[in-house]
Amino acid sequence: MDYPSGKNNYLIEHALLLTDSYQHLLSKPLLEGTDSNQELAYQLFHAPFALVSHNIASEPIFNYANLKALELFELSWEEFTHLPSRLSAEPVNQTERARLLAEVTNNGYIDHYEGVRISSTGKRFMIKNAVVWNLIDAEGVYKGQAARFGEWVFL
Repeated sequence: MDYPSGKNNYLIEHALLLTDSYQHLLSKPLLEGTDSNQELAYQLFHAPFALVSHNIASEPIFNYANLKALELFELSWEEFTHLPSRLSAEPVNQTERARLLAEVTNNGYIDHYEGVRISSTGKRFMIKNAVVWNLIDAEGVYKGQAARFGEWVFL
């Protein structure tokens, strides 16, 4: 995917996959107060919370990050969207991360997740009260997983 911008309507199709899946599974909106799908996609990309998603490859690769997530992980869009999602956690935390994602796969979502992540420069941070959910398109096809978190503490 290209970097979200006005030229590609801030990846509006992916933004709708994120928001529709969230709404369906959690019965509440991911983001409130938008008048159009393009405004929604723009606001997600510029939101004060971190929002990421990965694809369904056997080794899932991130395919979306909003500006807050790019800032926290200290990566460019190009770098982030080529990163296997397991590498967002230190090796010692990858087993717990894998268990979490399996639980999400089975249950559709989890909320109040906490875990340690690491930026590209080695900065560690604890994410708190994260919601992780499955991405399901309008035909019911599984498309990956996403996470939203608005609380973090640098360690």
